[in-house]
Amino acid sequence: MLPVLMFPQFNPVLVHVGPFAIRWYALSYIIGIVLGITLLRRLVNLPPRAGTPELADDFLAWVTLGILMGGRLGYVLFYQPGYYITHPLAMLEVWHGGMSFHGGALGVIIAMMLFTWRHKLNFLAFADRVTIAVPIGLGLGRVANFINGELWGREAPASLPWAMIFPDGGPIPRHPSQIYEALTEGLLLFLIMFAASRKLSIRQHPGFLAGLFLAGYACARSFCEFFREPDSFLGFLPGGITMGQLLCCPMLAAGIALMVYANRHPVYEGIPPEAEEAKP
Repeated sequence: MLPVLMFPQFNPVLVHVGPFAIRWYALSYIIGIVLGITLLRRLVNLPPRAGTPELADDFLAWVTLGILMGGRLGYVLFYQPGYYITHPLAMLEVWHGGMSFHGGALGVIIAMMLFTWRHKLNFLAFADRVTIAVPIGLGLGRVANFINGELWGREAPASLPWAMIFPDGGPIPRHPSQIYEALTEGLLLFLIMFAASRKLSIRQHPGFLAGLFLAGYACARSFCEFFREPDSFLGFLPGGITMGQLLCCPMLAAGIALMVYANRHPVYEGIPPEAEEAKP
């Protein structure tokens, strides 16, 4: 039998700057957003054009607010509404953790709707380009979860070569489910999205890539939930499913519907040159 791996005991704080602490988790958000916007600058220029590099830069503030506000509110509403009703000020204590991807996704969708409406862009075409970059942030976030020693997996057989004992997970070997999610929701989903985005025939049908992302994430997250330990305050839902799997069901349905919708609609020609020149 192979020896079980011990968690490396990373320090969740990368560096202290005076009274402030820069945490790996916060750094993952910052790097993910910056890399995502950098990639978006190139993606919006691919034919048919969905925007301009300058508009991609402007979207930085919008997407940041959407992720942070949506992620926090989603966690409050989906996971611990009872606690936060009785402790409303705790909603502001983001340094204690508590972000929901599904809530963050809703926040980004709302941000994109408002942004594209304001700049008179095609919402689905712009959303297609944004969702290509999203897995970058997802993968980095899961790596940060691993560094923090949180959201670990269910009990694993001791014979599993990568089974690991986490500090707060008891003495039993567990699946490093954060790494599973980083590889599937992050790396694998990004490769699929990027490969699909290279095809002009796909980019010409706004909504297809966004639908592919929703369906792909729902499948990857639902798969990884079989290895991830449910939150202690929730446990398993009726039927043995988890909250993460339940929230993925409407995502999967919306993703499939969006891909069908995109295929049935006319080819998108992109923003005209004169409209591009008029953008601030």
